[in-house]
Amino acid sequence: MNDRYDAGYGDDQYEVVGYDEYGRPVYRQVPPQQQPPQQSYDPYAQQGYGYDPYATGRQQPVPPYDPYGSGDTGQQPPTPAYDPYGTGTHHHQQQAGGHSPPYDPYGRTATSGQQHRVAEQTAYIPHQAGPVEEQVAQDRGERDYRTEQFAFVEEPDSDSEDVIDWLKFTENRTERREEARRRARARVIALVVVLAVAAAGGVGYLWYAGKLPGLSSPDRKEGTATAVGAQKRDVIVVHLHNTKKGGTSTALLVDNTTTNRGTTVLLPNSLALTGDDGSTTTLAKSVDDDGSSGTRDAIDTVLGTEIQGTWRLDTPYLQNLVDLVGNIDVDTDTDVPDPGAKSKGAAPLVRKGEAQTLSGKMAVAYATYSAPGEAPNAQLERFGQVMQAVLRKLTSDTQGATTTVQTLGMIIEPPLTDKDLGAFLAKLADLAKGGDYKTALLPVQTDGTLSAQAGASVVKDVLGGTAKSPDKDAAVRVSVRNASGVKGNTDKARVVLLNGGFTFLEGGSASTAATSEVVYADAADKDNATEVAKTLGLSSAAVTKGDVSANADVSVVLGQDYEPSSS
Repeated sequence: MNDRYDAGYGDDQYEVVGYDEYGRPVYRQVPPQQQPPQQSYDPYAQQGYGYDPYATGRQQPVPPYDPYGSGDTGQQPPTPAYDPYGTGTHHHQQQAGGHSPPYDPYGRTATSGQQHRVAEQTAYIPHQAGPVEEQVAQDRGERDYRTEQFAFVEEPDSDSEDVIDWLKFTENRTERREEARRRARARVIALVVVLAVAAAGGVGYLWYAGKLPGLSSPDRKEGTATAVGAQKRDVIVVHLHNTKKGGTSTALLVDNTTTNRGTTVLLPNSLALTGDDGSTTTLAKSVDDDGSSGTRDAIDTVLGTEIQGTWRLDTPYLQNLVDLVGNIDVDTDTDVPDPGAKSKGAAPLVRKGEAQTLSGKMAVAYATYSAPGEAPNAQLERFGQVMQAVLRKLTSDTQGATTTVQTLGMIIEPPLTDKDLGAFLAKLADLAKGGDYKTALLPVQTDGTLSAQAGASVVKDVLGGTAKSPDKDAAVRVSVRNASGVKGNTDKARVVLLNGGFTFLEGGSASTAATSEVVYADAADKDNATEVAKTLGLSSAAVTKGDVSANADVSVVLGQDYEPSSS
């Protein structure tokens, strides 16, 4: 075929130069002088014979195909211009004596003027058979085809389907992009909401914990937003008894269940307590004389606390406890000599340093050690270090802690039981492991009363109580030390002094002295000292100025010359 294409626009020729974006051909006009000679096209001619699809076995010349039924079998009419809509205009005009022009599917040889190109649909429209066609049909025995037996055939438009597919693809891709944007926006919104909730929760926790700057108040404890008085605390008092050297050390174990914080409050032995008979005594004397229940009640009275139980911890049990938890680590503040060493130059049992690993024996030696000349509270603070280290190593499981307590074999004083003690220690162990545990020393003045600082920082904030130290102005406090060699003289002196309106303080025993002494420290107490000597039946010569025991106004040493009153 000729590669140039006749688009049906008069005498001009067009050739395909490309395709547009929808796949349709793009043409270029070719000047007439470049057009090659066109040959006539007879689709059914084969070597001068017509094609007979219904051949009966013989071939004979068939007139050229007349699609418009001119009826003239001798002369063929000129081929009319192609009429795609079947209007019949110029289709049936006859040209006498001429021959059929070359096949022109786009109507190049039609009447004047350019014809519009037929693009998409074509349909075969049958016409009434002419005389020639009827004759041929009769000769061949062909059937008579009627118009209603034909139908328009719509040629598939691949270009249109391509366009539709492209639009669908574009639409789907756009929808996917919009869906992706919507999902991204949803994720961003969800993330913002989560961050907002987390921020609000963090601020709420800081507010609850009282850690927001500018929002804390004096009525709120550090680390909590709950009023101090409204907090719930579980308190147990523990007394460490040194079975070898004598003496006791006392501490309060506090579990603040409201703020989830634990504290060991160390109580100095010089703390002044009031006995059941109204007499004033020290914490150390109360533990030795009154036992657990009397001391517990006295501490509650002075500190305004509510102690649930007493734990008596003798030094052998402390040693076993440390060994059961697998040794402890303590930042020791001094070297501790080995009590069992035979020579003075022996290596210390406990060395000074950070994170020193202590066995049970070493822990007991460190907790009970008091260096010569140092304050008594130094030994008490070492005991507090050991207790906190034990809690850090103790299991946080209630059943496990209870088993540890039962393994020790201690005698638990009612109303405290081994299960109660195990559960209590397990809670404190959990707080100690999490860093929510501390040790505090109760500030006590030289006379055994609580200072204002103690009432604010420890008694109120940690214990949630109110300090009620014995009133110094209520009665003259007299400390009595027995050096007469008669054990019962102390109790006799106590009865006499209490009946005389004085406050009795137990001063313990001393080596035998021949004469008695009544000592005062301040000049203002000279008259009180004279009155004490008179009450005890001692001469005024026994009154002298000197050093008195802590928390006492007047100190008395009963000598062998002391004769108790018979009344």
